[in-house]
Amino acid sequence: MISDESGVNQEKAGIRMTSREAESVGSEPIERVQLARHERRPYAMEIIERVFTQFVELHGDRRFRDDPAIVGGWAVFEERPVMVIAHQKGRHVRERQARNFGMPKPDGYRKALRLMLLASKFRRPIFTLIDTPGAFPGIDAEERGQAEAIAVNLREMARLESPIIVTVTGEGGSGGALAIGVGDVVLMMENSVYSVISPEGCSAILWKDSSRAPEAAAHLKITAEDLLALGVIDAVVPEPPGGAHLDWDLASDYLRTSWREALERIERMSPEELRAARYSKFRAMGRFEERL
Repeated sequence: MISDESGVNQEKAGIRMTSREAESVGSEPIERVQLARHERRPYAMEIIERVFTQFVELHGDRRFRDDPAIVGGWAVFEERPVMVIAHQKGRHVRERQARNFGMPKPDGYRKALRLMLLASKFRRPIFTLIDTPGAFPGIDAEERGQAEAIAVNLREMARLESPIIVTVTGEGGSGGALAIGVGDVVLMMENSVYSVISPEGCSAILWKDSSRAPEAAAHLKITAEDLLALGVIDAVVPEPPGGAHLDWDLASDYLRTSWREALERIERMSPEELRAARYSKFRAMGRFEERL
């Protein structure tokens, strides 16, 4: 059984900051990366317990095992039954190890897909919360079809009949994030990041020097503002001054408001309209220049 501090309030967990500990948010992309990874940043379970009610976690992919790096289940959002699916990193050492630091294996993505198909069967809205460095790159994950599991999720999410609201709450790392990231509305919290690779990985590949991560972060365009301007996301969810780690309750209130507005926009659409708009949305991403 996994020990999880998410069931306690912020004060008991020792998370709420005092005024002297408040830190200003820098404008540099690498500083946003650091905030997205902040050890006191609210994780999925802290957000779920503040925004949703009657959360009932469902387990297992019905093929191999239950992956604790992905949590999901039925919940109620402002009197609406919904499905919530999220990455969960773990608050303390033992839990982080048990949850594999929020890096899912194929079993986690297959569990997520099982829950999404269940929600779609009953036309219930789906909320996904992204916060992962990426999919787990280990041998056992590759042996069980990591790439195939991610690819199937991308295909199936594109044609689900339920409204899907995606939110990057911390790190959005590569295919590990995108595997639960195809939605009708894609949001990012103000100090989250979303990228095909980490700045450290990018600098190590390009320059063989991980110390150039700040430079890589600037070139990757990984901040919420950058991705909004590029049309990859639909809106930026504000955070409390200094960052979400300073006030979990206020950060959750901002998310609740953004989710309410997003759901009101898309829940009136028919399944056919949702799928068509979702397909067009993702096909339109990307800008190209041809130079002779």
